Amino acid sequence: MDFPDRDDIGPLIEPQGSPSFARVSYDPPTSTLSDPLSTTRSELDRLAFDDLESGATIAVGVGSRGIHRIADITAETVSYIEDRGFEPVVVPAMGSHGGATPEGQREILAALDLTEEYVGAPIDARMDVEKLDAVDVDGATTPVYFSSAALAADAVLVINRVKPHTNFTGSLESGLCKMLAVGLGKQRGAQAFHSTALDRGYVPTIESLVEAIRDSVPLLGGLALVENFHEEIGAIEAIDGPSLERREPALLERAREEMATLPVDDIDLLVVDELGKEISGAGMDTNVIGRYRVLNAPDPETPSIDLIYARGLTEATSGNGNGIGLADITRRAAVEQLDLKKTYANALTSGSLSKAKLPAVVPDDELALRVALNALGGYDPETVRVAWIENTTDLAEFRVSEALLSD
Repeated sequence: MDFPDRDDIGPLIEPQGSPSFARVSYDPPTSTLSDPLSTTRSELDRLAFDDLESGATIAVGVGSRGIHRIADITAETVSYIEDRGFEPVVVPAMGSHGGATPEGQREILAALDLTEEYVGAPIDARMDVEKLDAVDVDGATTPVYFSSAALAADAVLVINRVKPHTNFTGSLESGLCKMLAVGLGKQRGAQAFHSTALDRGYVPTIESLVEAIRDSVPLLGGLALVENFHEEIGAIEAIDGPSLERREPALLERAREEMATLPVDDIDLLVVDELGKEISGAGMDTNVIGRYRVLNAPDPETPSIDLIYARGLTEATSGNGNGIGLADITRRAAVEQLDLKKTYANALTSGSLSKAKLPAVVPDDELALRVALNALGGYDPETVRVAWIENTTDLAEFRVSEALLSD
């Protein structure tokens, strides 16, 4: 596809003075777990490993997020399982990510240092699933699919970060329950889940599927990770299978209180250097940018951001630009990074089609800013409120226009 170049766009919008920018730091009080690997072992002691026979295989489900020390924590979990006399196998629990292929899911894990060599266990990335049951979610019959690789093991354990989700709010959002219901359902299970959740609600769908999974799967439980403002591990807690839905909401509230957000709510233009699946399921954390763009789910009330300019994709996202549609403007360099097969596999499975749309594409930064500032209407470089961030995870240091400094 040919996009307009400078000669096409330049004459349409007159050059204008840019606002002055300042670099600011944002460091709210928070705490970091001093020894997450030791805590991993002590928490795993709380799960019912004694109920398993010696030599049993344990499927360890891990996802596609760039969680602090996720490779180390997974490797420590694998080591613990082996020390207890069991056989671990790592199973990607990420739905349709990686283009819904075994190779793509292995590639995502490798980008997070989750390789067989590093974690010390084989990785079974098969996309095959088995249908466990069909559940009723407020009158909608939903099939329950689960990874064949995980079902081949004698027990299942999942590791995931608990945090606010990018599509909805509720008592259960991103975490262990959703990883069981969606991530280990692979593409087929993820598609079935989202089809019902978009219509009947995410939380009731998660609850119904987790209950059905628990009835059919030898579920040990999970290792819940909570990150602080600096995206470092603030807490690790093992939750046994029967307690997942009861315990996760409290951890979610802690994550919500500590998550990285912008220190102001009213912004004219947000410039984001990079988006990617390891940063957020939506490429950009929707709780930071204030946009869900999901049917039957209203956008967050805050923050209020008029325009978003997304400049590019992370290397680790491997071309999956799901979430670029949350921006209003992007540049040609970002589009050239896109792998539309991976992007569409993600968007079509989740049903969040708007996240795969292309925003207005311009040749370079100068024209992108010119287009954005013009679109704001009544532009004044002294009063325009602009924030410029690297991504929606790293918010400890960024740039703001002069009008935001007092805030």
